[in-house]
Amino acid sequence: MTPEHFDVVIVGAGLSGIGAACHLRRKLPGHSFVILEGRAASGGTWDLFRYPGIRSDSDMFTLGYAFRPWTGAKAIADGASILDYIRETAAECGVEQAIRYRHRVRRADWSTTDARWTVEIEGGDTITCGFLYTCSGYYDYARGHAPTFAGAEDFGGRIVHPQFWPGDLDYAGKRVVVIGSGATAVTLVPALAKQAAHVTMLQRSPSYVVSMPGDDVWAARVRRVLPHGLALRLLRWRSVAIQMLFYNLARWRPEATRKHIAELIQTELGADYDVATHFNPTYAPWDQRMCLVPDGDLFAAIGSGTASVVTGAIARLTPGGVALASGEEIAADIVVTATGLEVQLLGGIALAVDGVPVDLARTYAYKGMMFSGVPNLALAFGYTNASWTLKADLTADYVCRLLKMMRRRGFRRVTPRVPEDGIEPLPFVDFSSTYITRAIDRMPRQGSRRPWRLYQNYLADLFTLRFGSLRDDVDFSEPEPSSPASVS
Repeated sequence: MTPEHFDVVIVGAGLSGIGAACHLRRKLPGHSFVILEGRAASGGTWDLFRYPGIRSDSDMFTLGYAFRPWTGAKAIADGASILDYIRETAAECGVEQAIRYRHRVRRADWSTTDARWTVEIEGGDTITCGFLYTCSGYYDYARGHAPTFAGAEDFGGRIVHPQFWPGDLDYAGKRVVVIGSGATAVTLVPALAKQAAHVTMLQRSPSYVVSMPGDDVWAARVRRVLPHGLALRLLRWRSVAIQMLFYNLARWRPEATRKHIAELIQTELGADYDVATHFNPTYAPWDQRMCLVPDGDLFAAIGSGTASVVTGAIARLTPGGVALASGEEIAADIVVTATGLEVQLLGGIALAVDGVPVDLARTYAYKGMMFSGVPNLALAFGYTNASWTLKADLTADYVCRLLKMMRRRGFRRVTPRVPEDGIEPLPFVDFSSTYITRAIDRMPRQGSRRPWRLYQNYLADLFTLRFGSLRDDVDFSEPEPSSPASVS
């Protein structure tokens, strides 16, 4: 039986995958595509994560799609609202019916002779395509990072991981310890503190935490006085400009930025609070992603006494809580291990080109979206210093330009090639976050110059990906089909 064939297979029906499908529907109506989603529902991250307080860690003016701007009142939106937005976008763009649920991709094999990918689905089904577009995020949906704590078997309460939040967990009136200091922890603590007896954020080392208004008053005024479309475009560009300005100032003047953030937190928590111990990271601003708290809700919970921060190393769990290396013990009925993600590119798909397995760690990332020596494949991977969707939108736009040109010219294969004079290898992501450093030896590399360098700069990428050359450091070819059935 001949496998079903599509021009494009999109892997993942989350924020990136739905966006990619909408771009294809709008810009390449003559291209056939399907979205393969391993889970039983769309939404990706925003359907998977169900922990209390789940929300965006970027403003919605940039986390929303450029082609369908966010119109909600909240600049920092809750997870349920984001999920609704993604699904409404899929319905409005007419791509909802293209999603095939419970279609987890396990393997993809490229044939140069046939100029197509054979995509193997869990359970044995296969689909072929001319172009494979992976939009499955950057982490493993099946497992989070869960370090082993000595004495865990002795703990008399319940241990939960935010990635798999149990629907039956009753934390009202309980003492909760949240282990971690990243975006998940700073979200969980104020949400849990509304009902728990007390919540302790237990961190090995601090992170940068910045407060932002949950409701953007300026945005509301702009919407009242300007035409709808113009207002939304202006708000998006304002957010882009603020993000870029803050990031570049932080990298240019790290110590001044560190001091300014500390002063803001001191103002929130009062002159007597030990900001130097609990909110003064050892790394420079933006060496890791900053944590965003809307309306300073974390600081409000700490100030009210319903939450607290403890900085120290864990010695072991005890029957009644968590013992620290310092000798202190924190009483707990529930321990939440907000200890991070496990990085997994391409959704764990095993790739092969003409029967030879692809080791991503031996490839170079081309324009942050393709891989050296791997034909007709793109990856949606967002920014680490700004909204994920800003880069995902640009990637989708570039893929559409590329596919349109290939069809016009009769090309059936495009392969990034490292130049003969070589490039200096650099880490794929210039970030010191633990979840990245744990996985860096499994990730592709980036190069020391364009188009192999990731600059984490939206304006630079805008011009490069939307208007730049499609031919730099790539090979195009049109192999002879082996049989009439192999013609796309």
